Amino acid sequence: MCLTARRITLRRVLKGATAALAVLALAAVSPGVAHAGSAAEPPPTGPPPAPASAAPSERSDSSGGKGLPDGWRLTGKGDGKELVWASPDPVPMGDARVEFYSGDRLLGRPVAARDGRSFRLPLRGARIGPARQLKVLAAGRRLDGAASGAESRGPRPGPAARPEASLPANPVDPGVPGRYRTVTGSYTLKSVRLPGFPEPVEMKAEVVGPAGAPGKRPLALFLHGRHYTCYGPDGEEAMNWPCASGLKPVPSHQGYQRAQKLLASQGYVTVSIAANGINGQDHLAEDGGAQARSSLVRLHLARWADWAGKRSAAPEAVRAVAPADLSRVLLVGHSRGGEGVDRAALDSLYRPPAAQDGQRGPVRWKIRGNVLIGPTLFSQNPAPDVPSATILPGCDGDVSDLQGELYVDGTRGVSRGTALHSAVYMVGANHNFFNSEWTPGQSKAPSVDDFPSDTPDPVCSKGTRDRLSAPRQQTAGATYIAAAARLFVAGDDRVRPLLDGSGRRAPSADPARVLTHAVGAHRTQALMPGAATKVEGGRICAQVAPDDAKACLPPATSGASPHFASWEFAPEPGRDALAMRWTRAGAPVRVSPARPVSLAGAKDLALRVIVPPNTTGTRFDVSLVDASGHRAELGRVGVDGLPGSDRTASYWGREVRVPLSSTVREKLDLKQVKTVELTPRTRSGKAWLMDAWGWRPGTPTVKAAELPRVDVGRLKVKEGDSGVRTYRVPVTVSGKGSGKVRLFVPDVETGAVAHRTLTVRPGDRVDVPVEIRGDTRYNYDMEHDALVKAVRGAVVGSYSGGVMALNDDPAPKVTLEPVADRVTEGQALTWRMTLSEPVDVDMMATLSFQPVDGGGPELTTLDVDPEWLRNELGTEPRPERALSKLGQEMGLFVSVPAGERTAEVSIPTLKDEVSEPEESLKAQLFVYDTEWQPQPGPVAMGTVRDAS
Repeated sequence: MCLTARRITLRRVLKGATAALAVLALAAVSPGVAHAGSAAEPPPTGPPPAPASAAPSERSDSSGGKGLPDGWRLTGKGDGKELVWASPDPVPMGDARVEFYSGDRLLGRPVAARDGRSFRLPLRGARIGPARQLKVLAAGRRLDGAASGAESRGPRPGPAARPEASLPANPVDPGVPGRYRTVTGSYTLKSVRLPGFPEPVEMKAEVVGPAGAPGKRPLALFLHGRHYTCYGPDGEEAMNWPCASGLKPVPSHQGYQRAQKLLASQGYVTVSIAANGINGQDHLAEDGGAQARSSLVRLHLARWADWAGKRSAAPEAVRAVAPADLSRVLLVGHSRGGEGVDRAALDSLYRPPAAQDGQRGPVRWKIRGNVLIGPTLFSQNPAPDVPSATILPGCDGDVSDLQGELYVDGTRGVSRGTALHSAVYMVGANHNFFNSEWTPGQSKAPSVDDFPSDTPDPVCSKGTRDRLSAPRQQTAGATYIAAAARLFVAGDDRVRPLLDGSGRRAPSADPARVLTHAVGAHRTQALMPGAATKVEGGRICAQVAPDDAKACLPPATSGASPHFASWEFAPEPGRDALAMRWTRAGAPVRVSPARPVSLAGAKDLALRVIVPPNTTGTRFDVSLVDASGHRAELGRVGVDGLPGSDRTASYWGREVRVPLSSTVREKLDLKQVKTVELTPRTRSGKAWLMDAWGWRPGTPTVKAAELPRVDVGRLKVKEGDSGVRTYRVPVTVSGKGSGKVRLFVPDVETGAVAHRTLTVRPGDRVDVPVEIRGDTRYNYDMEHDALVKAVRGAVVGSYSGGVMALNDDPAPKVTLEPVADRVTEGQALTWRMTLSEPVDVDMMATLSFQPVDGGGPELTTLDVDPEWLRNELGTEPRPERALSKLGQEMGLFVSVPAGERTAEVSIPTLKDEVSEPEESLKAQLFVYDTEWQPQPGPVAMGTVRDAS
């Protein structure tokens, strides 16, 4: 990109950005140089990014050296240093979080400008590593333009394979409408206040239920995900709350009516709740809004419980449908709404700390199961004892790493394992189309297909063989939501084969290709690869690791695996699989757990095996060996890869089963199985084994275990002026019993992560000390983090917290002094911004053009250097207008670099041959405070004399 284009692109980064978030898009500036950007009179936005005018030699890496990639800037000094990335195009609003990485090390999650182009991350003393390794990811998808050959040097998925034969139809099809007439209505209640959010959140819902259905009916509650909150008549989109004048809330909660009507016809009362008030404020929540969404869900359930006891007090829309049975509740959540309903299920069993919770009354409902659609799982701590079905959209362009797979994998070994956790991989489905209000051609507000269309994709581009249309995707989604309702709530085991990896299809979902696997229910663990597993002929690999030799998939692999979705740190202990690679048939891979296991009650041995996308014909012979050395062959399995490309997460485990026949039982002691053998019968290939289980049919009754719950809080303290003080991260342990969790504590300076496994009991003190050093220099707040993951016999609510040291030093006084404020045409007007003392962060300000007092000729766009005007303000000289008339988007950005006291801002004027009177300019400096709000500063006056 040429210099001029880069300047204009960066000028546009914050165009139209508003309030405090806008300032977070900052860029480095060379000492003493002024830059153009978005300003107002007074500025409604934070300071804009500086134009990308610095040559590569002016850009620094983490050590103060050279060579940051285009679009990246490093600002500040010491603990106030910040890393900034500016995208040439807006990053669409979605549910995945934007993250900065150095190689495979998570640097942190930047905060975005409201226009979605610029992102700023305070480094707080941490080093970023080699500049060439910087990258921006959202759910594993690369966003920055620095992606290079290094990103694709790993294996690529092969060409698309021929479609597999259709699975056999399940005898019971949950997608067939029921016999009840449906009624639709809505209610709006008084808004509520949730912890940590300054603005009230709406209590609004769309109700669809059966009319005339006998008795009390089960209740299904839907929660949408993170989407634009507001829209206008001319296609405006906004992400704030409440909506500004002239804008309306996006009716995201009305987007699930196809599924609601299907369930209602089958006898379910359904309610879809609005959450724009959370979406517009969840940037304030450390967990991305999961706890707030849980509170909102449970507040609605509490109202339904009230209405069940006093139906006459219910809104008309509720009275128009059959009464709801709060002992039979299904929660359905889409995207961040998925994480929200999972947290609601957890909070209904194990109460969260009162200070974090917005719903504090008694639990008067029972959640029988969750359906999670393209969900996030930032915490990677799913509710283990609530059955779940997670829909994984194969063409998800938002939560593209399909991290929702961790709702299955992340429950293994945590609790009793009786709850069924199913992954439903829907080939060709994208993220948005499950919600009709996020679907072009169906929505009232602007909407898009979330899968990127910049380059053709063999699987996910519109019109390809595998890609689903919006109506087909919505029908398939409704069908599998109904399947989960029928299994989890109604207890109809006949639909279980649609969800548990048994290889059946629901004809109502045709032609969608839907595949499933599961853990839990009547499974008993045979093998879960880990550090104690013994392997011959293969290797134990790390699901998340930066080292190619240790990783299951090299980090540079094109395409991804939902099973290997990253968390906060890499490498991450405790997440392993078995990697197999062979160049000839017949060489067995032998895998032995730390101690023999019992498969005595199982009907089959079920394995979840990953093979590369688009591959066909991978075959294994499966055998078992008992503790006495007796060996028995179980049979042969075949595994085909999913349709995939370098932009899909298609390295996904297919569930295959082999019977534990009477012959096998005669040869082996199934109570003492020591080894699983997999013998490839194809000439060459590779595969990964996630786990193996003894399987038998049926769905057991689930009773939640009494477990301890761990929550991490955030303590805020003043840094002080001197000395070192020790504080402790607030960690609470509630509930019952004892269990194990893994504690992670990153070093704020080096980024190194210490971790240890702890046994926790209610009331225990989990000691995480943090030292805070005082100083007298103005700086940013400093975060010291601690994070927790459940290991066994415990659950985790608030997984991330720590200690935040608040800057308590006053900002320096700022003056603006003339250097050349009375000049002749062809010379530059110049002022110097001066601080009373140096500080550890860049001091940002905007020089905003103002109308000249008393009228008189003003400096216009034809009086300044046209190239400067284009590069610095992004506008053309004609039509001629006074600089004060350029509008709120125009102004000059000036920054005093950290550690320095001055910077100059200049306006080069143009010498012409026209005789004219003196022209004046008035501008006011607005300096941004610690809350990133513009504070009015000194006023500058300038005069330009005629040169003729």
